[in-house]
Amino acid sequence: MTNQIHNLSYEQRQQLLISSIRDYAIYLLDPDGKVSSWNAGAERFKGYQADEIVGRHFSRFHTPEDQASGVPARALLTARTEGKFECEGWRVRKDGSRFWASVVIDPVFDGAELIGFAKITRDITEQKAARDALHASEQHFRLLVQGVVDYAIYMLSPGGEVSNWNAGAERIKGYQAAEVVGSHFSRFYTEPDRKSGLPALALATAERVGKYESEGWRVRKDGSRFWAHVVVDAIRDDSGTLLGFAKITRDVTEQRLAAQSLDQTRAALFQSQKMEAIGQLTGGIAHDFNNLLSVVASGLEIIKTRSAGIDSRVLDSMNRAIERGASLTQQLLAFARQQPLAPAIHNINKLVEGFESVLRRAVDSSIDFHVALAGGLPNACIDEARFETAILNLVVNARDAMPDGGRLLLETRTVMLDGHGTLAPGKYIEVSVADTGMGMSPDVTARVFEPFFTTKPVGKGTGLGLAQVHGFIVQSGGDIAVESTPGKGTTLRILLPVSGEQEGERAADSSAREKVLVVEDEEDLAQLAATLFESLGYDVLVANNAKDALAILERNVDVDVVFSDVMMPQMSGIELARIVRREYPDARILLASGYPMPALRQQQGDIDEFAFVSKPYRLPELLKRLR
Repeated sequence: MTNQIHNLSYEQRQQLLISSIRDYAIYLLDPDGKVSSWNAGAERFKGYQADEIVGRHFSRFHTPEDQASGVPARALLTARTEGKFECEGWRVRKDGSRFWASVVIDPVFDGAELIGFAKITRDITEQKAARDALHASEQHFRLLVQGVVDYAIYMLSPGGEVSNWNAGAERIKGYQAAEVVGSHFSRFYTEPDRKSGLPALALATAERVGKYESEGWRVRKDGSRFWAHVVVDAIRDDSGTLLGFAKITRDVTEQRLAAQSLDQTRAALFQSQKMEAIGQLTGGIAHDFNNLLSVVASGLEIIKTRSAGIDSRVLDSMNRAIERGASLTQQLLAFARQQPLAPAIHNINKLVEGFESVLRRAVDSSIDFHVALAGGLPNACIDEARFETAILNLVVNARDAMPDGGRLLLETRTVMLDGHGTLAPGKYIEVSVADTGMGMSPDVTARVFEPFFTTKPVGKGTGLGLAQVHGFIVQSGGDIAVESTPGKGTTLRILLPVSGEQEGERAADSSAREKVLVVEDEEDLAQLAATLFESLGYDVLVANNAKDALAILERNVDVDVVFSDVMMPQMSGIELARIVRREYPDARILLASGYPMPALRQQQGDIDEFAFVSKPYRLPELLKRLR
């Protein structure tokens, strides 16, 4: 067979080659366009045998539309004048079916004379369907990308220039496509990020590992900023050559703010739980310690009334020691917001004016101290002594923050709040203390109200000062906030609810009665309390629990005062007081406890309906409450 092929002439071998090709229709046309030869590929594609088609015009393979528009004639003219005609289009088989063809027509010359045309046709219907599907997919994808408004989706060249722009990018960043396509994407970064090389780092990372993802501030056309979640993916062709980058940006500013708010809420909850735990611990300690102090204090009061020969300086010294012990429990209770308060209606301006001389003595001469009091300031219901202590604490802290001198401003004014933390909307009195001292970092500012937290050297501060102020203000129905900038100073703002009452409206006018029933489960305290009341001229009855007290009341309906401990076994003093109020409405009720009022409210419910005195109690306080 090989020898037979070699015996053929070159022209014969060429003819054999063309005739054998089945994947291409290869045939000749005469100068007029009539078919003059036909190969196996033409027979397979078009469905004609050679004797059916040779001598026929090739236009029969075109669609009627192409025939009517003169496409076959233009194809031959183009091939003759330009040396080649090439196109794609629909062609028609013998059976009338159509296929998508890739067509090439070359002119054939004998010297300068045109003797015909060589025509090669290939059926690429499947390739066209694949291309059309890909194009449709790309078109759908483009429409999808263009329709997305919540994400900025766009392409970057390998150098970082923007090559397209979707509606989301326009909405989020504020640029029209014509304004940004062709420019470098680094324009969306903040100036510090550009200087640090962050845009280049993003592309380099995406090129090296295939993807870059981060969050950070980005800049809109109008100069405003938003917090962005950014993903950059490298785009490569089949050979691995980098074609560019796909960049997706989403504005997550609201989500970031929500996350920060959640973190702050969690931190506040943790702080609240910590304060509650400390408060419960200190409340129990204070109760036991106050009971011990009550025994000593009551004993001293009795000694004072009965022993004229004892040196009064000794008794005074012992009383001062008791007062210091009581003060210690108050400090421990203050930051847990459980200290017993004696609120009354006060004008804040008058309190500041009356205390201003003390505040000025606490401030160094190197500090320029100003007091600015707003006119027409409404009243507040506040414990005067605790308020003065709180303001003094703030002023001293401001002084300590300005060792080289500076300016300190104490200011009052009325403000309207739409809502501030836990405070309800309404009118409030603001008392602010501002200094021009060293200021505090955000981390320190966030912790200034924590118990035992201090930035002062060992021995210079306990860390309870601002914690006590915070506890007192919150317990008084207000709030306190701090603003500080390192190197510029600090401002603390106290907010107190406005009271509609006038000063002096809460004065008591009742006088003591003649018979008192003392109810106390601790025998030492019961006997000392009885002795104390006897020294005041009362007839005293004693019961060691609520059940015995009710039995005594049944036999002595003329009891004028019931003086009871709150925390007792079986029946509490609160329960006893409510029965007494119902069954013996003429008897006045005075409750006492070593536990602070807030802790009692938590355990016993609302007890504000009854007069209350904290242990250790003294004669002047008892007289005041009894009246």
